[in-house]
Amino acid sequence: MAGKFELYEDKAGEYRFRLKAGNGEIILASEGYKQKASALNGIESVRKNSAIDDRFERKETTSGKPRFNLKASNGQVIGTSESYSSASARDNGIASVQKNAPDASLDDQTA
Repeated sequence: MAGKFELYEDKAGEYRFRLKAGNGEIILASEGYKQKASALNGIESVRKNSAIDDRFERKETTSGKPRFNLKASNGQVIGTSESYSSASARDNGIASVQKNAPDASLDDQTA
């Protein structure tokens, strides 16, 4: 099964998206957007930027858990991963985003 983007509205009325791998696991989550069009632009930015390895910022949480951000060409964060148990698990998460994002379908749950 291929990956998919889920577009939804949060409790605060902001639009967010998450990228799920073929197994249903969330591999990337967005910030909140005031406009639906902005969230859709964010999805397109993930599709485009996920192919560029340098756009992935590999980092750690304050408790030392590996995670990553995907950044646009302007340096703005467009998606954040969960926390991982190891750097290799984080790198597998990045590989999953790179594999799934370009052709992921869109599940618009706001319609």
